[in-house]
Amino acid sequence: MKRFGQIIHLKPDCADEYVKQHAAVWPGVLKMINDCNIKNYSIYKKDNVLFSYFEYVGDDFESDMSKMAADEETQRWWAVVKPLMQPIENRNIGEFWADMEEIFHLD
Repeated sequence: MKRFGQIIHLKPDCADEYVKQHAAVWPGVLKMINDCNIKNYSIYKKDNVLFSYFEYVGDDFESDMSKMAADEETQRWWAVVKPLMQPIENRNIGEFWADMEEIFHLD
């Protein structure tokens, strides 16, 4: 299992819509998240900053993320929520949500 922490900004005046959308995530999107070996997934909001945490329990992260990206319902979901977000400037090339470095963990 690998833990992920990620960060992204919400665009000004988009927080309410983002929260509204996540109050009723589409069932097919939730199924795809599970099918792609993502567990214990949470998104937190502070002002216009989002922090996500999830655990990847599979053995081929890149393949699972490609499977998710190819899913038609997930693509439609992203078309709704992605325009509400603004990636941080110092993210790595190819990232939308910026991966964070884990520096401490206690079970």
